[in-house]
Amino acid sequence: MRLGQLELAKRHIAEGEKHIAAQQAIVAEFRRAGWDVTQAAWLLENFVASQAQHIAHRDRILQELRKTAP
Repeated sequence: MRLGQLELAKRHIAEGEKHIAAQQAIVAEFRRAGWDVTQAAWLLENFVASQAQHIAHRDRILQELRKTAP
């Protein structure tokens, strides 16, 4: 069961990396165009915070797996 959770956590991290990269590009484009980046930057901050939670979750799963490994 934990291995399935680990794979899901890894998938969330990979997807998060893509979302962060895309949002960084959007923020940069808005800045170049002289547009207000408030909402785009807020969303980026939320993606980064979510990514930190996904990484922490993966790390907890790995720690549990190490404890139960023979």
